[in-house]
Amino acid sequence: MAISKFPIEAGHIVLFARAVGDDNPIYHDADYAKTTEPGATVAPPTFTMASAQFDPDYPLRPKNGQTWFGSGKEPTGLQRKEGSGGGGGGGGLHAEQHFEYHRHINPGDVLTATVKPGKTWEKEGRRSGKLVFSETVTEYRDQKGELVITARGVGVRTERPVDQN
Repeated sequence: MAISKFPIEAGHIVLFARAVGDDNPIYHDADYAKTTEPGATVAPPTFTMASAQFDPDYPLRPKNGQTWFGSGKEPTGLQRKEGSGGGGGGGGLHAEQHFEYHRHINPGDVLTATVKPGKTWEKEGRRSGKLVFSETVTEYRDQKGELVITARGVGVRTERPVDQN
């Protein structure tokens, strides 16, 4: 994922906060926000996850006229191709997400996102064979090129499907 333009709009912040059930007035009330440490409205902590919708190649984003796999096992009836989403006959999943904040995100910011590979490591699973963990590092920079947030996601693939015994 490389996002060249992720505009931070006040309305998007409000909708995101409502969607995650966070009614903190710092996300929508400018008068209240002036009395807080940041001194202005800010985006909720996990707001940068919405940047995926600004990536035209994001695999879980539906595309007009194309069959959509979705984010469930097989919500559209489309079968996953052998080996996709994991190694061998197993599958993959999102295991962890970490955020390092260098400053608050404010309405009016325009972020870019650059993704880099991080660490990889392995662990032996009891029912699925080898577990392969891989880290992805996403750097979000503002319109001045300054680092705002560093996000680290960890995915895990299994060597084979989990035994159902």
